[in-house]
Amino acid sequence: MPIPLLVLPTALIGLVVGSYLNVVIHRLPRGISTVRPRSACPSCSAPLRALDNIPLLSYLALRGRCRSCGARISPRYPLVELATATLFVACLLTFGWRLQAVAAAIFCALILALALIDLEHLILPDKLTLPGIGVGLALQPWIDGVTLLDAAVGALIGAGLLILLINVWYWLRDEEGMGLGDVNLLALIGAFLGWQGVLLALFGGALAGALVGLSLLAARKLELTSKLPFGTFLAVGALVALFSRGRWVEAYLSLL
Repeated sequence: MPIPLLVLPTALIGLVVGSYLNVVIHRLPRGISTVRPRSACPSCSAPLRALDNIPLLSYLALRGRCRSCGARISPRYPLVELATATLFVACLLTFGWRLQAVAAAIFCALILALALIDLEHLILPDKLTLPGIGVGLALQPWIDGVTLLDAAVGALIGAGLLILLINVWYWLRDEEGMGLGDVNLLALIGAFLGWQGVLLALFGGALAGALVGLSLLAARKLELTSKLPFGTFLAVGALVALFSRGRWVEAYLSLL
């Protein structure tokens, strides 16, 4: 089937998945089921009608406000839906009409949810990372360029590197620098992208975190003791590793 004919259906699927990711991002850190109760307004708790729960279109039709109480709805909701649709289309265009595109889309959905949860709550829930590691290993037959051995080694290297960094930081500063959630996230990245993807994600995450941190320090919006969502920066590095299809990995490894 010609790829251009699949762009719109893929984007629509992405919008629907993004709508569910909004539920996960909001409810999972708060210990609320992502299935029940039905979606409701965060301000007045009024259940949303079916017509008010259509991805992107409902937000535009309601002009970003609750139909019941008029409270403003966070723009995060349509942005997550658009981001998911964009990532799904990118997977289609990058990998073609193949099972690898499905595996990449699953990876993107996990990474996006974890990045935004960490950005808001500074946590990376085990309910996403640990099953995500298993899913990544299970999907290896669909992923070109990464063998099951690469994925297993990547998961172990990803976890091992951060555990080493955590212990070195604790030894130097007598305080925790990162949590085990970051360890699990890097293991998840390794399970999908192999050890090469782990190296690039770690390098990209550290670089992005350093640039953002230094910028916020310079603007006096951050203190040296402030915490940054390292998982969010790792997610950025992971997406770069996914869509570069090895080109950035080869360039990075050549520097070593």
